[in-house]
Amino acid sequence: AQLVESGGGVVQPGGSLRLSCAASGFSFSTYHMKWYRRAPGKELEMVARIRSGGAVTWYDDSVQGRFTISRDNSKSEVYLQMDKLESDDTAMYYCSAGTSWITAVNDYWGQGTQVTVSS
Repeated sequence: AQLVESGGGVVQPGGSLRLSCAASGFSFSTYHMKWYRRAPGKELEMVARIRSGGAVTWYDDSVQGRFTISRDNSKSEVYLQMDKLESDDTAMYYCSAGTSWITAVNDYWGQGTQVTVSS
């Protein structure tokens, strides 16, 4: 199994970025997909997740209303649209794929993509 994130970069506060995660080597449409981030000096935190069918999503309070997770099962890809970015959003962002909606135990992980929000 492989997950490859892309789309990170440097953006000014208030700007937008769209992260993508391309999956291969497993049955993508049967897996729940999650986006995590790890900011410097902080623990890994889940910011958004989407169920295998795409109908149910969840967001951490810190990104609710600013981030949108979506998926395209025909392309085996998941996305994270990030709007109104803030300096606190600066982090390495990772996607994961798992059969559990709650935990990341046994999830597949990507290598991460860096997002830096700075003026």
